[in-house]
Amino acid sequence: MPVVIALIIVIFLVFIGWTWHNLGEIDKTKKTATIAIATIILGIVTFIVFNISQNGISYKSQEQMEVVRNVLVILFTFVNGLIVMPPISKVFGKIFDKQIDKDKAQKRLIVILIIFIVILFFECSYMKSIQQEIIRIYTEASLK
Repeated sequence: MPVVIALIIVIFLVFIGWTWHNLGEIDKTKKTATIAIATIILGIVTFIVFNISQNGISYKSQEQMEVVRNVLVILFTFVNGLIVMPPISKVFGKIFDKQIDKDKAQKRLIVILIIFIVILFFECSYMKSIQQEIIRIYTEASLK
């Protein structure tokens, strides 16, 4: 578990730093608010993906499911953040710096969103596999 926590912290720091940098010359308050709101939205999306991926999986207890859910949702929230936020923040930074017009920015954001939705379909399957493997390992360990 300490390795997973360390991995989550590293991913979180990279996510924050990369997004912060890509937002460009936007003031610090707006950057902080943007990152906070984006993280909350990504957390909600990841929670929904987890719930979809959980269909058909039986946990031994509610507590076991909650531990797995919490770890996977936190981890994948920041992984999703690494995938989607740097490109989105770069577009927002360019809009703010007036390097790109809103029409071109909108097209880029739509492409990023479509790519992200496709990734979420794969992520759902991957989360299901992770949950099944965790249950398998837990079951084998409890039989020994």
